[in-house]
Amino acid sequence: MSRRGLAILLVLPSLASAAVWPDTLGTFHRVSAHAFTPTADQAIWNEYGFREGETAQYQGPDGKFTATAYQFEDPTGALAGFEWLRPSDSKPSAIGRLASETVTNTMLVHGNYVFSFNGFRLPTPLLDTLVQGLNQVDNSPLPSLIGYMPSQQLVPNSERYIEGPAALQKFDPGIPPSTAAFHLSAEAQVATFSNGTAANSGEMKLAIFSYPTPQIARLQTDQFQKLPGAIVKRSGPLVAVILAPPSPDAAERLLSLVRYEADVTLNERVSTRRDNIGNLVINAFILIGILLCFSVVGGLAFGGFRAFLRRGGRGEAADALTVLHLSDR
Repeated sequence: MSRRGLAILLVLPSLASAAVWPDTLGTFHRVSAHAFTPTADQAIWNEYGFREGETAQYQGPDGKFTATAYQFEDPTGALAGFEWLRPSDSKPSAIGRLASETVTNTMLVHGNYVFSFNGFRLPTPLLDTLVQGLNQVDNSPLPSLIGYMPSQQLVPNSERYIEGPAALQKFDPGIPPSTAAFHLSAEAQVATFSNGTAANSGEMKLAIFSYPTPQIARLQTDQFQKLPGAIVKRSGPLVAVILAPPSPDAAERLLSLVRYEADVTLNERVSTRRDNIGNLVINAFILIGILLCFSVVGGLAFGGFRAFLRRGGRGEAADALTVLHLSDR
């Protein structure tokens, strides 16, 4: 094989893998791209529904940067991956609902994708260009569970979403998977909170588990209360747990902030044109007009047919009479 053919074969894999990152982003040009699969914590990536990843190197007049894309099966997995991957010193970014940034980095979620830019702060116009070329984008809603995590005394960027035993073992190992009962479709959000009191310094970890029904949550509350040093609260289908807090009073105050609020959607009847009395009257007159036209046309057709029969001598005469000879009786 010639050197040129060998070079083409070497380039083809990198071209085939460049499925996410475009050739250009603004004034930057892609110089390389390759697919990747995380090797560490593989069980957690599987629970999050990781599909594939792709890293690209860009270079332009203003320097160079590295862009990484993570594709998940659904937005819940992307949320979990984002909370796990974002830097601990990052701050919320206005570029999206789930976005963070540091001095040199930007990370954000779009549907079931997580994007990370190292050495580059992505402007909004370039983000619009990027998302327009994505394939298999899932824009289903994020889980409502993340909205129940209190914000008071929350340690920034400490939230972790849990979808299975592997993530629970890593982010809150004090809770056994059998107690969480993931086979009952449980999911959880875990975060760290500062104590907030000078007398008992330290941090405590709050885990909020979500179950399909309040009845299941009530049954699992009894299991959580059996854990040593656990303070447990149930609110609807949610079960909030704090293990061995440094201050029981601070734990109780934190648990009191976890309140389930059911979203009730009423199916309201939408008015149509048939509900307007004016339209009803107009439609009645239209129906009368149609019946009148049908009667006139039908009468003319019947009369014309009778006249045609009489003219041809095949019909009954117009002045025909029936004579009864009663005198013969």
